[in-house]
Formats: sequence, C-alpha cells, structure tokens
Amino acid sequence: MLNTNSEFLRPEIMDVLRAFNCEEEEFTHYFSYSGGKFFNTIEYRFEFYDFEDSFNPLNDLEYKRYAKRYAKLAFYKVLSKAKGIELPWGALTGIRPTKLAVMEQSAGRDFKELFKNLCVSTANIQIIERILQEQKPFRQGGKSLYVSLPFCPTKCDYCSFITAPIDKTRQYVQSYIDCLVREIESVKPFIEGVRSVYLGGGTPFVLSAEILNKVYKAINAIVKLPVEYTVEAGRPDVFTEEKLNISRQNGVNRICVNPQSFNDETLAAIGRKHTAAQTLKAYEMAQKYGFDINIDLIAGLADEGLNEFEYSLKTAINLNPENITVHTLSLKSGAKLKENIKQLHVGQIGQMIALSREMLTAAGYVPYYLYRQKYQAGGLENVGWCKPQKACVYNIDVMEELGDNIAVGANAISKRVFAAGERIERFATPKDIPTYINKVDSISEKRLKFFSTD
Repeated sequence: MLNTNSEFLRPEIMDVLRAFNCEEEEFTHYFSYSGGKFFNTIEYRFEFYDFEDSFNPLNDLEYKRYAKRYAKLAFYKVLSKAKGIELPWGALTGIRPTKLAVMEQSAGRDFKELFKNLCVSTANIQIIERILQEQKPFRQGGKSLYVSLPFCPTKCDYCSFITAPIDKTRQYVQSYIDCLVREIESVKPFIEGVRSVYLGGGTPFVLSAEILNKVYKAINAIVKLPVEYTVEAGRPDVFTEEKLNISRQNGVNRICVNPQSFNDETLAAIGRKHTAAQTLKAYEMAQKYGFDINIDLIAGLADEGLNEFEYSLKTAINLNPENITVHTLSLKSGAKLKENIKQLHVGQIGQMIALSREMLTAAGYVPYYLYRQKYQAGGLENVGWCKPQKACVYNIDVMEELGDNIAVGANAISKRVFAAGERIERFATPKDIPTYINKVDSISEKRLKFFSTD
C-alpha cells in the first residue's frame, strides 16, 4: 500500500512497485521541491531513504516530467537494493524508450547518460542506439491510415482485443463492413499525404475475399497509391490463394503471417486451431505474390522454455522474411490469461529475448522499433526486426508518434500529433461492434471535427 503526499506521482510510482511485484507492501513517500531541488523520502520496512536531485525546470510540464522521473528512480533504487534485483530497463517505465532518447538528442544531450542514470542495462542502451540509427531515413513522419477488422477464427488466451470467434460475430459482419466503408469514405477530406495503410484486427483474412475486396476498393478510392500497404492477414489457417491475389491486385505490398510459435503443443495450449505446418504452407503461398512478409513470435507462451523458443526463432529466420517481430508475453486486461493469474513469471524469458537479439543480428536483421507494455514478463519489451532498409514505415510513424494516424472501425484510436510529438490528442471509437454499428454516423462527424480543429 502506497501512502504519498503527491497524488500526481502515484501512477508513476505504482509502475515501479508493480515491476518488483510489491504493490501490496507498505510504503510511505514524501515529495517536495525547493530551490531547484527535488526531494524524495521513502519509508520501507521501517527504514528511511532520502534522495535529492537538482534540476531547474523551465515550465510546469518540465517540472512534472522531472518530478516523476526522480520519484521513480528513488523507488527503483530502494527496491533494487532491498530485493537484490536489477531490472533491464531500470527506472524507465514508459512504453516508448526511443521517444525519450530522441527528446534528449533534440535538446542537445546524450541520451545514453540519462539512461545510465536511470539504471537501464548496457544491452538496452545499445539496442536503442541501433534502432535510432535504423530509423534515421524514415523519421520525417507522415500520416497513416489504420482500418480495424476485428474478427478472428478463435480468441487466443493472451489476447485482449475486442475480437471474438467469427462464429459468434458472423451476424455482424455485413453490417460492420457497410459501416466501415461509409466511415472510410468520410475521412477523405483529411486523407491527403497518407504514406502508409494498415489493415489490422483481429485476423482480416478470416473474412471472405469478396468482403476484403470491398474494403480495399473503399480505401483505394481515397488513398493515392502506391503507399506502404499492410494487411495483418494473421493466422495461416485462413489463407487462400484468392485472398492473397485480391490483396496484391489492390496494392497491398506487405503482409503479416502470425504464427506466434512454431511448436504445435504451444499453439494448442493458447487456443489456436492451426499447426506449424500450416504456417509454413501459408508463408510459401504468400511469398509467390511478392509481398514483404512479417512474422510475429511471442516469447514466454504457455510452458515454452528456451529450447522451444529457439526452435521457433530458427524456423522463422530460415524462412528469410523481410521482418520478424519478437513480442514478450504481456498480461493484458480483457485476456483470458489474466483471469487465471495475477503476474507472469517466465523463468527463461530474459534468456529468450537475449537469444533473439543474438540470433537475429547474426542472421542480418536490425532492430527498427521497440515498445513496452505494462505487465510484460520480466519487464521486457517488443522489438521489430527487419532486413536493412526494409523497416515498416507504419510501425515507426505510429509507435514514435511522428504523424497523424487516421483510424477507422471499432476500437480504433485516431491520433493528432502537434509540435513534433510534444502534444498528442486522441479520438477513440467504441470497442463493442454493435455499438459501433449504431453510432457510425456520429463517429464520422466527431472525427471530422477532431481533425478539422486546432
């Protein structure tokens, strides 16, 4: 239980307590600021710890930023010493470490010094440095369009998205697509300049070729092609030649094949109805059409150990896709997995992520984007790897918040980026599919206003 005199610091401090799995323990915290000095006093297990940090903030925004930073660092130092644990990202709890690094560089400072002060591991400082180098040609930013197709064959245990098995949502598909097409048409006034399109889910390929074609036609009526055009096709058991052909004919040039694991026992354990052999067949099928292909893997699934994860990594690398994304298992609200456990404990998760960095680097891949989530096993991260100069522009723009993201469909979050990312405004649509269908016209009107006003 945390007792603090500064409630605005509570969420940040709780992130640190959660990382050490000690939210239920007793802490008393006193914060103050005077004369360019931030003071944090912590009482824990009948011991008192005092911290003093110097900085003269220029405005209220900077004051709050540094107050949060120093409070988190104070708690991290106390708990790291008490528990005998060093976390890979130290006191850095934000989901976008790369964005913080760029902010430091923009201010004329070496981000590595800040990260060292925040107790970030040397390996993580190095991977951030590699990512920033790979992102350089793509960081000019640009608008992106996201289209939500929230339908799946089944729902995986770890999934927190709004998707439900297609057999339970099939009655909504036609109405949903009709509404989605209208909504796509409604964003035409502010679509100019889009440099990437992303169809996500869900599993878009669970829908028929005819329905996919209808969505593609609506997009292509307002977007000037060619652009980077991705469809998160998803699970291999829904791939067909017809869907791949229609996608390619409509300008799609990047596709995601998401096995998550190449171990059949793991796939069955997480609620997937396909096999590793089907993934290999789907990959071969997609390759014939000349797509850039991304493969998703998740470290820490089910009862997988290092050997099983290494097998999946080797299999993915041998396929030689343009992109491989390595996720760390995360405990998300709304996922079946979170109903059964409170915190993830995956014994070899750190070794899995370290191995992925080693093997992918050796195979010629480079890291190009990284983000973190709350409740991730081992306090780790998700990293996108690519062949040199084969980075996904959409992932960079959206994750680094480099440009506006126009998002349509249920549970889609549009973003407007101001002052080089200093201010972000968001507009979210309803998560529930029937609610979205009933409100689509008012959603379109509100989005038009959202993108039309400063």
